[in-house]
Amino acid sequence: MRGAGRPGTTGPAGGGVNLLALRSHNAALVLDLLRSAGDEGISRLELAERTGLTPQAVSKITARLREDGLAAEAGRRASTGGKPRTVLRLVPEAGHAVGVHLDRDELRVVLVDLRGAVVGERRAALDLGAGAEAVLGAVRTTVAGVLPAGPGGALLGTGVALPGPLDHSRGVLHRVTGFPEWDGFPLREALAGRLGMPVVVDKDTNAAALGLAAGGEGGSFAYLHLGTGLGAGLVIGGSLHRGARTGAGEFGHQVIQLDGPSCTCGNRGCVEALCLGAVARGDVAEAARVLGAGAANLVGLLDIDVVLLGGRTVAAAPETFTDGVGAVLEAWARRTGQVAVPVRVAADGGAVAAGAAELVLGPVFGRGGG
Repeated sequence: MRGAGRPGTTGPAGGGVNLLALRSHNAALVLDLLRSAGDEGISRLELAERTGLTPQAVSKITARLREDGLAAEAGRRASTGGKPRTVLRLVPEAGHAVGVHLDRDELRVVLVDLRGAVVGERRAALDLGAGAEAVLGAVRTTVAGVLPAGPGGALLGTGVALPGPLDHSRGVLHRVTGFPEWDGFPLREALAGRLGMPVVVDKDTNAAALGLAAGGEGGSFAYLHLGTGLGAGLVIGGSLHRGARTGAGEFGHQVIQLDGPSCTCGNRGCVEALCLGAVARGDVAEAARVLGAGAANLVGLLDIDVVLLGGRTVAAAPETFTDGVGAVLEAWARRTGQVAVPVRVAADGGAVAAGAAELVLGPVFGRGGG
């Protein structure tokens, strides 16, 4: 697999992008507006008005972005009382990021362009308990398979998402539920060495929530991911909430039945144990009811705007889960005299891998991420 340059150097695909330039706050503001404008583009005057920068500053920034191949002209637009304005657009293929979702039994890798659109994908079976060498080798091989064969813009790095708990700032895993052998493993450092590029590590639910926010989901929401485990990604006031120790969102291990079944975390009666137990029995309606009880706790605690559901188990029976969770939230709203919080399906498990890539892209556009 091709090696990637260090931060601040040209990416491995020879795209010529100066990553130090991308770290400029003002350049990030301009890039984010170019990204939001899509193919229609945006004029320099509009960029100045919306960023608060002077027209001269915007001209310098856009000239540099065009020089680096990140921006291009998108035609002209009529103006009021003057000559038509030249509009600029982002060049999505000028850069790419890799997103990796390490699930307990599956590995999914995506390649996204600068707009976050998935342009390549690979999936493989995985045993997270097979040991670090086997897992790291599988990631390296699968990432190599998703990279473009020829010049394809700068490769900015890899975002990795997996079940928590973990330390996002250091990229070190804690005791992943059911896989104690990963406790203390420096995943970011180990993968950066294997892949030869910058790596960012976060929880799977945080990655998915970040991707949803970048995709336009606004306000405050909880993304509940039910697959082989259960967790939550929290966006409060438009910003991802990780907590001081990346501990926020350990939703699956809230105890709601003191004398309930044992959970792999060591407690009894956790939402995850009750929910997955119901799924294993084929009682999806009961699993949805349990998930709703946990969601009601979140709504009461955080006063969020919407509950979003995702993950393979939800994708297998989306209406059952939205109806079941929604019924519990409606009952809770009636008891408390509040308006029921809406519930809807956000995406399937692919949202995590794409969100992991957003961990790398976010800082380029001045958004939360790595």
